[in-house]
Amino acid sequence: MTALLSFAMAFAFACVILAMIFCTVRLLIGPNAQDRVLALDTLWMCAMLLSLVQGIRFGSQVYFEAAILIILIGFVSTVALAKFLIRGEIIE
Repeated sequence: MTALLSFAMAFAFACVILAMIFCTVRLLIGPNAQDRVLALDTLWMCAMLLSLVQGIRFGSQVYFEAAILIILIGFVSTVALAKFLIRGEIIE
């Protein structure tokens, strides 16, 4: 069972890293600002998933707390960027 779990963790880690690479490419060469915001939002989610995979792998609570912080900061930044793109200002 340990070998299967180890393989699953390595596969999940590789998939999340691959998704982060694709998001970074879209962030850098996105044709418009909306694509870049979506890529940044997906990159935040991938960073949160990477933290969760590491937390499961090492069995530490610190990674889970870091995942909560990452997703909260990512959500607030995505809302702020979307509001900026729609209205041109963040604070009303």
